[in-house]
Amino acid sequence: MNAYTAFAYVYDEYMDNIPYDEWGQYMIGLLKELGVKAGDSVVDLGCGTGTVTRMLEKEGYDIVGIDMSEDMLAIAAERIEESGQDILYSCQDMREFELPFKVDAFTSIGDSMNYITSKEDLESVFRCVAENINDGGVFVFDLKTIHFFRDILADNTYAENRDESAFIWDNYYNDDDKNNEYDLAVFVMNEDGSFNRYEEQHFQHGFELEEVKEAAANAGLSVLALYDAFSKDAPKPDSERVYFVLQK
Repeated sequence: MNAYTAFAYVYDEYMDNIPYDEWGQYMIGLLKELGVKAGDSVVDLGCGTGTVTRMLEKEGYDIVGIDMSEDMLAIAAERIEESGQDILYSCQDMREFELPFKVDAFTSIGDSMNYITSKEDLESVFRCVAENINDGGVFVFDLKTIHFFRDILADNTYAENRDESAFIWDNYYNDDDKNNEYDLAVFVMNEDGSFNRYEEQHFQHGFELEEVKEAAANAGLSVLALYDAFSKDAPKPDSERVYFVLQK
Protein backbone atom coordinates (compact mmCIF):
# COMPACT_ATOMS: atom_id res chain seq x y z
CA MET A 1 0.00 0.00 0.00
CA ASN A 2 1.27 3.48 -0.77
CA ALA A 3 2.34 5.72 2.07
CA TYR A 4 -0.37 7.87 3.63
CA THR A 5 -3.43 6.10 2.26
CA ALA A 6 -5.24 4.38 5.16
CA PHE A 7 -3.14 6.27 7.71
CA ALA A 8 -4.17 9.58 6.12
CA TYR A 9 -7.61 9.28 7.74
CA VAL A 10 -6.24 9.00 11.28
CA TYR A 11 -3.08 11.07 10.69
CA ASP A 12 -4.27 14.25 12.43
CA GLU A 13 -5.58 12.23 15.37
CA TYR A 14 -2.19 10.65 16.02
CA MET A 15 -0.24 13.83 15.35
CA ASP A 16 -2.06 15.73 18.11
CA ASN A 17 1.09 15.50 20.26
CA ILE A 18 3.14 17.42 17.67
CA PRO A 19 3.46 21.15 18.57
CA TYR A 20 2.50 22.35 15.11
CA ASP A 21 1.66 25.84 16.40
CA GLU A 22 5.18 26.22 17.79
CA TRP A 23 6.75 24.78 14.62
CA GLY A 24 4.59 26.97 12.39
CA GLN A 25 5.32 30.17 14.30
CA TYR A 26 9.05 29.47 14.18
CA MET A 27 8.88 29.02 10.41
CA ILE A 28 6.66 32.07 9.93
CA GLY A 29 9.12 34.09 12.03
CA LEU A 30 11.92 33.03 9.69
CA LEU A 31 9.87 33.99 6.63
CA LYS A 32 9.14 37.44 8.02
CA GLU A 33 12.80 38.01 8.90
CA LEU A 34 13.63 37.07 5.31
CA GLY A 35 11.24 39.70 3.97
CA VAL A 36 8.39 37.37 2.95
CA LYS A 37 5.37 39.51 3.81
CA ALA A 38 1.60 39.17 3.84
CA GLY A 39 0.28 38.99 0.30
CA ASP A 40 3.36 37.17 -0.99
CA SER A 41 2.94 33.76 -2.63
CA VAL A 42 4.18 30.68 -0.74
CA VAL A 43 4.16 27.00 -1.78
CA ASP A 44 4.23 24.31 0.92
CA LEU A 45 5.83 21.07 -0.30
CA GLY A 46 4.61 17.81 1.26
CA CYS A 47 1.67 19.69 2.76
CA GLY A 48 -0.19 16.57 3.92
CA THR A 49 -3.55 17.39 5.50
CA GLY A 50 -2.77 21.10 5.25
CA THR A 51 -2.05 22.07 8.86
CA VAL A 52 0.85 24.35 7.90
CA THR A 53 -0.91 25.79 4.83
CA ARG A 54 -3.82 26.90 7.02
CA MET A 55 -1.39 28.63 9.41
CA LEU A 56 0.30 30.41 6.52
CA GLU A 57 -3.01 31.52 5.01
CA LYS A 58 -4.03 33.03 8.36
CA GLU A 59 -0.83 35.12 8.22
CA GLY A 60 -2.03 36.62 4.94
CA TYR A 61 0.08 34.61 2.50
CA ASP A 62 -1.22 33.45 -0.89
CA ILE A 63 -0.86 29.69 -0.45
CA VAL A 64 -0.46 26.61 -2.64
CA GLY A 65 -0.01 23.16 -1.08
CA ILE A 66 1.64 20.30 -2.99
CA ASP A 67 1.53 16.64 -1.95
CA MET A 68 1.55 13.34 -3.83
CA SER A 69 -1.03 11.69 -1.53
CA GLU A 70 -4.55 12.15 -2.91
CA ASP A 71 -5.97 10.94 0.40
CA MET A 72 -4.09 13.54 2.43
CA LEU A 73 -5.12 16.30 0.00
CA ALA A 74 -8.77 15.21 0.17
CA ILE A 75 -8.66 15.76 3.93
CA ALA A 76 -6.86 19.10 3.46
CA ALA A 77 -9.65 20.18 1.10
CA GLU A 78 -12.30 19.18 3.65
CA ARG A 79 -10.52 21.25 6.31
CA ILE A 80 -10.55 24.46 4.25
CA GLU A 81 -14.18 23.89 3.29
CA GLU A 82 -14.90 23.87 7.02
CA SER A 83 -12.71 26.91 7.76
CA GLY A 84 -13.63 28.93 4.67
CA GLN A 85 -9.98 29.57 3.85
CA ASP A 86 -8.68 30.16 0.33
CA ILE A 87 -5.89 27.64 -0.39
CA LEU A 88 -5.05 25.86 -3.63
CA TYR A 89 -3.96 22.20 -3.39
CA SER A 90 -2.19 20.27 -6.16
CA CYS A 91 -1.39 16.55 -6.29
CA GLN A 92 2.18 16.43 -7.58
CA ASP A 93 5.51 14.82 -6.79
CA MET A 94 7.85 17.39 -5.25
CA ARG A 95 10.68 16.00 -7.40
CA GLU A 96 8.98 17.07 -10.64
CA PHE A 97 6.26 19.59 -9.92
CA GLU A 98 5.19 22.52 -12.10
CA LEU A 99 3.47 25.81 -11.28
CA PRO A 100 1.66 28.21 -13.62
CA PHE A 101 3.52 31.17 -12.08
CA LYS A 102 6.66 31.86 -10.07
CA VAL A 103 6.27 32.35 -6.32
CA ASP A 104 8.04 34.26 -3.57
CA ALA A 105 8.85 31.41 -1.18
CA PHE A 106 8.69 27.68 -0.55
CA THR A 107 8.31 25.88 2.78
CA SER A 108 8.41 22.26 3.91
CA ILE A 109 8.36 21.26 7.57
CA GLY A 110 7.46 18.16 9.56
CA ASP A 111 10.28 16.19 7.86
CA SER A 112 8.50 15.89 4.51
CA MET A 113 11.89 16.39 2.85
CA ASN A 114 13.20 13.24 4.56
CA TYR A 115 10.91 11.27 2.23
CA ILE A 116 13.37 12.18 -0.51
CA THR A 117 15.72 9.21 -0.23
CA SER A 118 18.68 10.06 -2.47
CA LYS A 119 20.91 13.03 -3.15
CA GLU A 120 19.91 12.91 -6.83
CA ASP A 121 16.22 13.19 -5.97
CA LEU A 122 16.98 15.95 -3.46
CA GLU A 123 18.71 17.88 -6.23
CA SER A 124 15.61 17.35 -8.40
CA VAL A 125 13.45 18.96 -5.71
CA PHE A 126 15.84 21.88 -5.48
CA ARG A 127 15.90 22.32 -9.27
CA CYS A 128 12.09 22.44 -9.34
CA VAL A 129 12.15 25.05 -6.58
CA ALA A 130 14.77 27.09 -8.45
CA GLU A 131 12.70 26.98 -11.65
CA ASN A 132 9.49 28.08 -9.93
CA ILE A 133 10.69 30.76 -7.51
CA ASN A 134 11.35 34.44 -8.08
CA ASP A 135 14.91 35.74 -7.93
CA GLY A 136 15.71 36.43 -4.30
CA GLY A 137 13.01 34.01 -3.15
CA VAL A 138 13.66 31.66 -0.22
CA PHE A 139 13.03 28.02 0.64
CA VAL A 140 12.68 27.16 4.35
CA PHE A 141 12.58 23.46 5.23
CA ASP A 142 13.50 21.04 7.98
CA LEU A 143 15.18 17.64 8.06
CA LYS A 144 15.39 14.98 10.73
CA THR A 145 19.05 14.21 11.35
CA ILE A 146 21.01 11.00 11.04
CA HIS A 147 21.48 11.17 14.82
CA PHE A 148 17.70 11.12 15.28
CA PHE A 149 17.19 8.10 13.02
CA ARG A 150 20.21 6.14 14.29
CA ASP A 151 20.24 6.93 18.01
CA ILE A 152 16.62 7.70 18.90
CA LEU A 153 14.21 5.94 16.53
CA ALA A 154 16.64 3.09 15.77
CA ASP A 155 15.14 -0.43 15.72
CA ASN A 156 12.20 0.27 18.01
CA THR A 157 8.50 -0.52 17.97
CA TYR A 158 5.86 2.06 18.84
CA ALA A 159 2.14 1.50 19.34
CA GLU A 160 -0.88 3.57 20.28
CA ASN A 161 -4.50 2.69 20.92
CA ARG A 162 -7.37 5.15 20.57
CA ASP A 163 -11.13 4.64 20.84
CA GLU A 164 -11.75 4.14 17.13
CA SER A 165 -8.30 3.29 15.76
CA ALA A 166 -4.89 1.96 16.68
CA PHE A 167 -1.48 1.55 15.09
CA ILE A 168 1.70 -0.50 15.47
CA TRP A 169 4.86 1.05 14.03
CA ASP A 170 8.01 -1.06 13.59
CA ASN A 171 11.07 1.07 12.87
CA TYR A 172 14.32 -0.03 11.19
CA TYR A 173 17.35 2.10 10.43
CA ASN A 174 20.13 1.03 8.05
CA ASP A 175 23.35 2.92 8.75
CA ASP A 176 24.87 1.76 5.44
CA ASP A 177 22.42 3.59 3.17
CA LYS A 178 21.08 6.02 5.84
CA ASN A 179 17.52 4.90 5.09
CA ASN A 180 14.88 4.54 7.77
CA GLU A 181 11.96 2.15 7.21
CA TYR A 182 8.62 2.41 9.00
CA ASP A 183 6.36 -0.66 8.79
CA LEU A 184 2.96 0.57 9.86
CA ALA A 185 -0.17 -1.44 10.69
CA VAL A 186 -3.29 0.70 11.13
CA PHE A 187 -6.54 -0.59 12.62
CA VAL A 188 -9.67 1.46 11.89
CA MET A 189 -13.04 0.74 13.53
CA ASN A 190 -16.11 0.10 11.38
CA GLU A 191 -19.61 1.19 12.37
CA ASP A 192 -20.38 -2.33 13.67
CA GLY A 193 -17.39 -2.25 16.04
CA SER A 194 -15.16 -4.51 13.94
CA PHE A 195 -11.78 -3.31 12.73
CA ASN A 196 -10.12 -3.21 9.33
CA ARG A 197 -6.35 -3.62 9.24
CA TYR A 198 -4.26 -1.67 6.73
CA GLU A 199 -0.53 -1.96 6.19
CA GLU A 200 1.79 0.73 4.89
CA GLN A 201 5.53 1.07 4.38
CA HIS A 202 7.28 4.43 4.70
CA PHE A 203 10.90 5.27 3.93
CA GLN A 204 12.84 8.32 5.04
CA HIS A 205 16.49 9.24 4.55
CA GLY A 206 19.09 10.84 6.78
CA PHE A 207 21.21 13.34 4.87
CA GLU A 208 24.66 14.56 5.74
CA LEU A 209 24.45 18.34 5.93
CA GLU A 210 27.21 18.75 3.35
CA GLU A 211 25.19 16.60 0.92
CA VAL A 212 22.28 19.00 1.21
CA LYS A 213 24.51 22.03 0.68
CA GLU A 214 26.07 20.45 -2.42
CA ALA A 215 22.69 19.49 -3.89
CA ALA A 216 21.44 23.05 -3.34
CA ALA A 217 24.51 24.54 -5.04
CA ASN A 218 24.12 22.18 -8.01
CA ALA A 219 20.53 23.40 -8.40
CA GLY A 220 21.52 27.06 -8.33
CA LEU A 221 20.45 27.80 -4.75
CA SER A 222 22.62 29.27 -2.02
CA VAL A 223 22.49 28.39 1.68
CA LEU A 224 21.61 31.51 3.69
CA ALA A 225 21.33 29.82 7.08
CA LEU A 226 21.37 26.47 8.85
CA TYR A 227 19.84 26.18 12.33
CA ASP A 228 19.39 23.70 15.12
CA ALA A 229 15.58 23.48 15.06
CA PHE A 230 13.58 26.20 16.81
CA SER A 231 16.64 28.30 17.57
CA LYS A 232 19.20 30.46 15.80
CA ASP A 233 22.03 28.19 16.96
CA ALA A 234 24.23 26.22 14.59
CA PRO A 235 23.44 22.49 14.36
CA LYS A 236 25.14 20.31 16.97
CA PRO A 237 26.13 16.63 16.88
CA ASP A 238 23.01 15.82 18.91
CA SER A 239 20.59 17.99 16.92
CA GLU A 240 17.46 15.97 16.17
CA ARG A 241 16.11 18.31 13.51
CA VAL A 242 17.73 21.08 11.47
CA TYR A 243 16.31 23.95 9.43
CA PHE A 244 17.75 25.08 6.12
CA VAL A 245 17.17 28.47 4.52
CA LEU A 246 18.01 28.49 0.80
CA GLN A 247 17.80 31.39 -1.62
CA LYS A 248 17.77 31.75 -5.38
